[in-house]
Amino acid sequence: MIENTMFKASAIQTPKVNMTQGNSTPTETINQFSSYLEDAITQVADQEKHASEMSTEFVLGNVNVDQVMVASQQALLSLQLTTQVRNKVIEAYQEIMRIQM
Repeated sequence: MIENTMFKASAIQTPKVNMTQGNSTPTETINQFSSYLEDAITQVADQEKHASEMSTEFVLGNVNVDQVMVASQQALLSLQLTTQVRNKVIEAYQEIMRIQM
């Protein structure tokens, strides 16, 4: 049986979150969330850059088409996930703005 080790769950990298429980001030929490968000966006940009580099390497004949496709699909999925998260954040903001006090 052939085992595909390329798509194991352990290969997925999650950003490190260093959250203290209940001891942080609102400013610290905002800064932590901001740095978490910045790291996630940087990772998406890095995946896009890697996919572009892989495409260039493919044209030069240095990598196989399957490597290019995997890098491209990873970048695409990351971008789609980022877009969905953005949409949910905007929805939540709009919902909060509709609340009457």
